[in-house]
Amino acid sequence: MCAAVAVPSEFLASLSPPPPGAAVAFTLRLAEALHRYGTPSHRLEGLMRRVSERLGLEGRFFSTPTSLFASFGPPEALRTSLIRVEPGDLDLERLTLLDVLADDVIQGRLSPTEGARKVEDILALPARYGPGLQLLCWALAGGAAGRLFGGGLREVGVAALSSLVIGTLGELTRRRPSTTLVLEPVAAILSSAFAVLAASLVGPLSVQVATVAGLIVLLPGLSLTVAINELATRHLISGTSRLTAAALVFLQLGFGVALGSRLALLLPPPTLAPLPPALPAWTQLLALILSPVAVGVLFRARPRDWGWIAAACTFAFVGSRLGALLLGAQLGAFVGALLLGIASNALARLRNRPSVTTVVPGLMLLVPGSVGFRSLSSLLERDVVAGVDTAFNMLMVAVALAAGLLSANALVPPRKVL
Repeated sequence: MCAAVAVPSEFLASLSPPPPGAAVAFTLRLAEALHRYGTPSHRLEGLMRRVSERLGLEGRFFSTPTSLFASFGPPEALRTSLIRVEPGDLDLERLTLLDVLADDVIQGRLSPTEGARKVEDILALPARYGPGLQLLCWALAGGAAGRLFGGGLREVGVAALSSLVIGTLGELTRRRPSTTLVLEPVAAILSSAFAVLAASLVGPLSVQVATVAGLIVLLPGLSLTVAINELATRHLISGTSRLTAAALVFLQLGFGVALGSRLALLLPPPTLAPLPPALPAWTQLLALILSPVAVGVLFRARPRDWGWIAAACTFAFVGSRLGALLLGAQLGAFVGALLLGIASNALARLRNRPSVTTVVPGLMLLVPGSVGFRSLSSLLERDVVAGVDTAFNMLMVAVALAAGLLSANALVPPRKVL
């Protein structure tokens, strides 16, 4: 009788059956789709862990802004996939559909194989909004930002025109990926040049307000806030990468504005005339109404969600303004983000839909992109003290927003990871 031969544990692990192919395929495809449409790392990894656990998989996930690692199996016998992902535009409708699909597979209403096919169907959906409506909303976003920044009729008009031209340029560069990388500096040159030209030919106006409002869609304030949120949730690599990318965009915009403002040296100085009277107060309310519509279209939200988005934006804006009056600018942003997060989480639990549908548009009225831009402008003008002070305020606002959202999640836990 032969004695039993000890078999190394590594060899036994290598003979263990692989994880179910259909479940792994669905999980990977879902993760890639969610990553492509702007899901932050802390939310993406949380949702993927939940999906893999409910499908009976032992999965580990690691996400960065440009890549996704997924491993399945025990630590001594991992099957690892590396997916290189090019970040795409934020698409709230597709994120909502993918979230619903994940629930259907988790609850057993769809098999993983059917779920993987549904992911492909969602990715293949045609664009809900055509280029014409998109460009109109670029103009609406610029004009509304000009009014919310305290500009008059001239600033609103110049900002709307600049944003419309930049949106057109963005649509053209989308078809040629090699030109996408120069969109930010070219857009900044155009916005600054339009503001300087209008001040010289049309009449006195605030060049800074018109320039910043014209660039409002490209300002990386949302990316900065997401980066701070990722750092606060201990996703250090992803948060640092996203923070560096936001800083680079600020530098590109600052370079473009500095170059565009040189046009003033070639034009006759603006006439010394009094500024036109301020716009009535109801125009600010109109801008607050138009902003959520523009954000909803630019972020590709479903029309049925526009009302909720408008309510979230109004809630965030009013909360931040009241908080700023009582507590100061930084704590005002905290109050706005806290109220926005609580309302969005409660609504998500009520509607069984992801809270990101209302959180992201609401944050657009709170993000510190314009503050960072003013900081860079001050530094370019060699006003170092003002530039550093404004940059510190920008970081404090971003930290306040992240703290407000995290506090809201603690007070009213979201029903969904997204």
